[in-house]
Amino acid sequence: SRMFLVGLSGGIASGKSTVVAVLRELGCAVIDADLIAREVVQPHSKAHQQILQHFGTGILLENGEINREALGNIIFSQPEKRRLLNSITHPEILKQMLKQILKYFVLGYRYVILDIPLLFETRGLTKFMKYTVLVYCDPLAQRARLMRRSGLDAAAADARISSQLPLEEKRQWATYVIDNSGDRESTRRQVLRLHGHLEDSLDFLWARLVVGAAVAGLGGLVFLLLRHFSS
Repeated sequence: SRMFLVGLSGGIASGKSTVVAVLRELGCAVIDADLIAREVVQPHSKAHQQILQHFGTGILLENGEINREALGNIIFSQPEKRRLLNSITHPEILKQMLKQILKYFVLGYRYVILDIPLLFETRGLTKFMKYTVLVYCDPLAQRARLMRRSGLDAAAADARISSQLPLEEKRQWATYVIDNSGDRESTRRQVLRLHGHLEDSLDFLWARLVVGAAVAGLGGLVFLLLRHFSS
């Protein structure tokens, strides 16, 4: 069997969800890192219980879920707390990602797409990807979409955008760029071309994944994801 990994990322309001939707329609295997990070800390999970033991019940919402903003405020100002949180969540996220990758490997998928919003910020994860894909849009479109989507004024939108690495910088590191500055049909055509290329590729990365996954730096990813959630 031959299988490789594809890292997919973007920026706030760049339209990554649109690209993921098209890829799923095409039958691609997509693993959502955001979703996994949320699932592993759900009430009654091992990580949830451990977090409460160390951080107390003051970080809980009324429904029992963890208030990411409250937890984020703690770990941002206290590095030792951040390391503690990473030690709790890192193994669970790694386990779930590997389980899903293994599932797709057994099912015979040619490649798996890892949807990681802050892929280029972590950098260490990119070495395990055969290809990296950036969903890009021009800064003016990004700002307008964020303001419209979240009801923000220009200053607030700029502040959120500037909290991430600029899309122009990420663009230099990506193997492929999906330009989502135009209409949906234009984006779809680009995704179809990408899909065709990936389907034709037979590059092998499974052995590298097994050997390197344990040192892929997912602890740093957890911190960045939590920062993403609380922004």
